[in-house]
Amino acid sequence: MNNALPAPFDVKLMNWTASALFVGCAALVLAAAGSWLLRLPVFSIGRIVVQGELVHNNPVTLRANVGPHLVGNFFTVDLQAVREAFEQVPWVRSAMVRREFPNSLRVELQEHQAAAVWGAEGGNKLVDTRGEVFEASSDDLEGDDLPRLVGPEGRSLEVLQMERSLAPVLKPLGSEIDVLELTGRGGWRVTLDGGAVIELGGGNPADVVARARRFVQTVPQVAAQQGRRIDALELADLRHDNGYALRLRGVSTITAEMAAKPRPVRAPARSGAAGARPATTGAPARTTGQTR
Repeated sequence: MNNALPAPFDVKLMNWTASALFVGCAALVLAAAGSWLLRLPVFSIGRIVVQGELVHNNPVTLRANVGPHLVGNFFTVDLQAVREAFEQVPWVRSAMVRREFPNSLRVELQEHQAAAVWGAEGGNKLVDTRGEVFEASSDDLEGDDLPRLVGPEGRSLEVLQMERSLAPVLKPLGSEIDVLELTGRGGWRVTLDGGAVIELGGGNPADVVARARRFVQTVPQVAAQQGRRIDALELADLRHDNGYALRLRGVSTITAEMAAKPRPVRAPARSGAAGARPATTGAPARTTGQTR
């Protein structure tokens, strides 16, 4: 019986090298074939299905806006980039994108639901029902009977929540909230659509709402004492400890006799001194209505 002799090391090395080259060539051929298959026209994205409750957008314009951002085919397209492209469209809050074999993308969109205008007058920002700020075109703002909210950046949700709390409290005044502002010092100021301004002061939200509720309960009687209705309200200052100050249209704290008397001429203020406050024909007067 003949025993086979072991192959020399150099022969084994050649065999290993040949096997590695064969495997490498096969992998390259498979990769090239796969790349060629993936680039066949049959896998090009041929359809984008857009779903969701769309009010301010429609699928045709959405596809037109997002189409230029699509790079690749069904297998190579970056779904994250597609999602971000959809979310750049005005009014789109969020987008979910998934593939549908062989050549389709399905997109589910959620739009912002506007609750108020945000920022200074003339801007193009809105606040949605979640308190998120987003941009919209000026055409979208026309005709919308929305209050305007003003406040520091990043506090839109807080201002929106305060507007929701104050709106039913101030409703008995017969005017809706036109502007609600959170000042830089933490005070709240309301302008009603009838033009009246109410300084609510600061504090925690519960205290501010309670202050407004007490004002609404007492101000009709105070206005009646002056022979006026509540729609004569021009200014209310609730930042007093034991009451509030009012300015009513047609009511003055200066009598006719006082108005007829000549007023003394004030000497000009010296340089660097604060100028004297000019006299007015009517000034807010402390009312008998208590807020605390």
